[in-house]
Amino acid sequence: MDDSTSSIPSPSLEDLQHWTWVLGRAQQMMLEHGFDAMVSMNAAPMMDPTGAFRAGAGFWADTMQLWQRFLDPANATPFEETPEQARDKRFKAPQWREEPVFDFLRQSYFVIADNLLKGVDAIEGVDPKQKEQIRFATRGFIDAISPTNFPATNPQVIEKIVETKGESLLKGLQNMLADISKGQMTQTAEGAFELGKNLAMTPGKVVKRTPLYELIQYSPVTEQVYATPLIIFPPWINRFYILDLTPEKSFIRWAVEQGLTVFVVSWKSADAEMKDVVWDDYVERGQIDAIDTVRDLLGVESVHAIGYCVAGTTLAATLAVLAARGESAKVRSATFFTAQVDFSEAGDLTMFVDDDQLALIKSLGGEGFLDGRYMAATFNLLRGRDLIWNYVTNNYLMGQDYVPFDLLHWNSDVTNLPSNWHLSYLTDLYRDNKLAVPGALTIDGTPIDLGKVTTPTYVQAGREDHIAPAASVWKITHHFKGPLKFVLAGSGHIAGVVNPPAAGKYQYWVNDAKVETLAAFMAGARETKGSWWPDWIGWIDGVDAAKVDAKAARVPGKGKLKALEDAPGSYVRTR
Repeated sequence: MDDSTSSIPSPSLEDLQHWTWVLGRAQQMMLEHGFDAMVSMNAAPMMDPTGAFRAGAGFWADTMQLWQRFLDPANATPFEETPEQARDKRFKAPQWREEPVFDFLRQSYFVIADNLLKGVDAIEGVDPKQKEQIRFATRGFIDAISPTNFPATNPQVIEKIVETKGESLLKGLQNMLADISKGQMTQTAEGAFELGKNLAMTPGKVVKRTPLYELIQYSPVTEQVYATPLIIFPPWINRFYILDLTPEKSFIRWAVEQGLTVFVVSWKSADAEMKDVVWDDYVERGQIDAIDTVRDLLGVESVHAIGYCVAGTTLAATLAVLAARGESAKVRSATFFTAQVDFSEAGDLTMFVDDDQLALIKSLGGEGFLDGRYMAATFNLLRGRDLIWNYVTNNYLMGQDYVPFDLLHWNSDVTNLPSNWHLSYLTDLYRDNKLAVPGALTIDGTPIDLGKVTTPTYVQAGREDHIAPAASVWKITHHFKGPLKFVLAGSGHIAGVVNPPAAGKYQYWVNDAKVETLAAFMAGARETKGSWWPDWIGWIDGVDAAKVDAKAARVPGKGKLKALEDAPGSYVRTR
């Protein structure tokens, strides 16, 4: 550190006292909110205030210890970090431990955060869902008030200001104003990626286009291919190229190299002309139509199908519809990437399906579609520390340049949604859990009963998935009646899926025993280092190992359907 940064101004004792008062008042307000909520629910007679008072007393005891460590460290009890606090990337800079003032701020923040959550846990007499909403909001508040998010309490920001003579603040302001003008937070360097140039590069052709989707067929690279083709249904809330990022990360390219004839559905980003599109369309005129198209094009009886996230939920409905119609043979096997069919334990996203949120979504879809930036903001809130405040600190406060990252480019490439269908999806599935109830939903008059699905199934879940929690994905095992293999992958909703073998990252768990719970699965599971992709292709080979020559209709544009344009097509570029 040079002379210009060695004399960085630090918060005064008065500043620290004020900081403690502000956060203490915040903790008190959170507790008072809990009392008010119970009174508004006429629940005060049932309330036992002991837990809340105990939480408040615990907070002040922790605060006194905190001040003793700061003012008389030789005689104070040392601060003991939890493993989670020790791993907190926000405080990895050495200044947070080496400089007493900033060490005090770090410790005080952890004390406040811990006691705020204890205060929520101490609230009794409220509805469990309401308590979860309070806990979710509290975690968001805790992330927001981190001293890393404010110039005066972040030593790295202060150093940057001194080092650049204030120009970092101007650059950060420029970044912030640019984001305000476009209505979306920037997460990666703009212009660093281009479809067909360094993303979505797997060679293929668009062989069909409907008002709802484009069907892309990829060119074979092996002399022989599996007789049964593969069709992939990505979520319509995102762009399909999450499975075709840079060549070294592309699941699609890898699947082609394994000898599969691969088709991918590229959904159209919704516009006003799609205002009447509902779930029936995504099942009947989307997935079933695409399956029949591939079967007819290649002259095969059945396909392997993959459904990712919400498209996996839809694939479950598709399988149930085909079963009810006696047409299960159209799908030889089904694979689910982090997909839910039973939403009774759907995780933090249920925080966004109360009456107020549903009314907001309805008001935002006045033109027949929901702007994808709303969904992007919702998903960012689920991981606010990483997907919001990280960029506030680095790019707004410190004025740093954005780092090129293909995954974050995809994450920012939003897709519009048919508003009526999206509202029905949240209401019927997330709120009312109708898909798990036989006959509660229909597709073009055909009742959906997941218990009639006997298709061989491979289910992948992410151990740290915050969008489709593993415990929720597991519930598919309670509904389907056919042979089923469950695989738990390391990491989350994206990295747990997009994990090529060459990367040598993470791990996965399998358990051949028939168990009823995810906990029992893990208790007897066998861990394998690296990607689960090889396990999946081995499973596919076990379902149907027959091969055919990679010629005629197996080559895009050489069969009944002529090539319309090169992959990745037009719909993926539509905003």
